[in-house]
Amino acid sequence: MNIKVTISYDGSKFNGFQRQNSGVKTVANKLENILKSLKIDTTINASGRTDSGVHASRQVLNFFIPEFWSDIKKLKYMINQKAFPDICVEEISEVDESFHARYSAKRRVYRYVVSSCKPSVFMSDYVKFVDSIDEKAIKSAIKIFEGSYDFRYFMKSKSDVKSTTREIYSAKFYRYKEFYIFSFEANGYLRSQIRMMVDFLLKISDGKFSEKELYEQLCCVKRYSTDIVEPNGLYLSRIKY
Repeated sequence: MNIKVTISYDGSKFNGFQRQNSGVKTVANKLENILKSLKIDTTINASGRTDSGVHASRQVLNFFIPEFWSDIKKLKYMINQKAFPDICVEEISEVDESFHARYSAKRRVYRYVVSSCKPSVFMSDYVKFVDSIDEKAIKSAIKIFEGSYDFRYFMKSKSDVKSTTREIYSAKFYRYKEFYIFSFEANGYLRSQIRMMVDFLLKISDGKFSEKELYEQLCCVKRYSTDIVEPNGLYLSRIKY
C-alpha cells in the first residue's frame, strides 16, 4: 500500500532531511527507524531535501507499507507518539501506486522569515534577526526573480545537477505582524538557491547592491555575491501536485 504523508518538523533538531550513515540525526533517519519499530521496512521518498537547520510545515512523503497496516489513522497516531515534538504527521492517506512525493510534485513553496525586532533567544532557531528592513526596496527587487532563468550564479558550488534552469512563478515580500516574509513558488530549486537570493535581497535592503547588479547576476553576466543567509529562517511551506 502506497501512502502519502504530510509532516512538519523543527529543522533545528536535525542535520537535514536526507538519510545519512547510522548515528546521524536526520529527519529521514528518525522516521525510518520509527517505521522499523512498527514492523515497516521501507524507503521514504520526500518531495524535497532540506538542509541542516531548515524547517518544514508541509513536507510531503510517500512510502509503501505492509497490508496488515490497514488502519492508517492508527499508524499516524503511532508515528506521532514516537516522533513528537520534533516531527508531527499532519495528514496521512492512501494514494495510487504511481504517486511519488518528489517526481509527482509540480510546484514547491518556500518561505524565509525575518524580523527587525529586538532579537529573542527563544526565536533564534526560527527567525533571522536584522537591524532594519527597507520594505519598499525588497518588494521591488524580489519581482526580478520571477520567470525562467539559469540560476547557476545563485547556487552553491559543487552541486551535481543536470540543469541549472528553474522557473519561479511567484516571488513576494510582505509583512505579517512583527515578521517579514520572503515567499517563493517555483518548479524546483538549486542547492542553497533561496538562501542566496534572500541574502542578495537583504544586501539591497542595506544599500550594498542595486537591482541592476541583481539582474546582472541573475542573467549570469557577473557574480557579485555567493553569500547565503542562515538556514534558521527557511521553511518548506507547501508542495503542489
